Amino acid sequence: MTIKENYEKIVKNIKKACQRVGRNASEVQVMGVAKGQSSERIEEAFKCGIKLIGENKTQEADLHQAQLKDIDIKWHFIGKLQKNKINRILKSFDFIQSVDGVKSLEHIHKRVAKEIEVFIEINIGDEKNKSGFTIDGLKKALKYIALLDRVKITGLMCIPPVSDDPEEIRGHFRKLRELKEEINSLNLANFNVKHLSMGMSNDYEIAVEEGATIVRIGTALFGRRVK
Repeated sequence: MTIKENYEKIVKNIKKACQRVGRNASEVQVMGVAKGQSSERIEEAFKCGIKLIGENKTQEADLHQAQLKDIDIKWHFIGKLQKNKINRILKSFDFIQSVDGVKSLEHIHKRVAKEIEVFIEINIGDEKNKSGFTIDGLKKALKYIALLDRVKITGLMCIPPVSDDPEEIRGHFRKLRELKEEINSLNLANFNVKHLSMGMSNDYEIAVEEGATIVRIGTALFGRRVK
C-alpha cells in the first residue's frame, strides 16, 4: 500500500475508534515517525495530510529538516533527551515530547529566555530499562516543577510495555489519562496538560479510545523502515 492509502486507513480507524467512545476525531492528530525514512517519503506523507513529524535522532533530523526546510512541518523530538544535545534540540524542534526527569526540565529551564511548552515522558509500566518519570515520581516532583516558570507542561507521553493483551495495553493508556486529569485538577502553575501522546502502529486505536490526542505512527504509515 502507498503512504496515501496507509494514511487514509489510519484516519478511518481513528474515526471509528472515536465513534465507539463518543469523541470527535478532530481532537486526534497523526504524527509520522520519521526514523529510518527518506526526506522524500516524509514529504509524501506531508502532502497526504501529516503535519507533525517525530524524530528520534538529532543527526537524522538535521538532514530531514535541511532538505524539507520549505515545508511547514511541526518537528517533535521524541527520542532520548541527552544533556549535551538540549541546546541543539531547542533550536531545531518545535516541541520536545521526551522530557524524562527533573534534571532535563532544569536544563531546559536554564537554556530558554522565554516560556516553552514541553511534554513529560511517563514510564507508565515502571520498566527498569526505560526512561521517564514514574507516576509516583512525577507526583512527588509536581510542586518543584511548578516553580520552573519558563517550562510549561502541556502534554504527557508514554510507551507502554510490550504485550499481546489489548486490555493490558488499554490499562496503561487509561492510567496516563487519569494522571492527566489528576494533574489538571490541582491547578498547578506551569501545568495545563492538554495532550496525551500515546499509541503507535499496533495500538493506536486503543489509545484513541482512551483519550490520545497525538498518535505516533511509523510502520503503519510508511511501511517497514528502509534502513
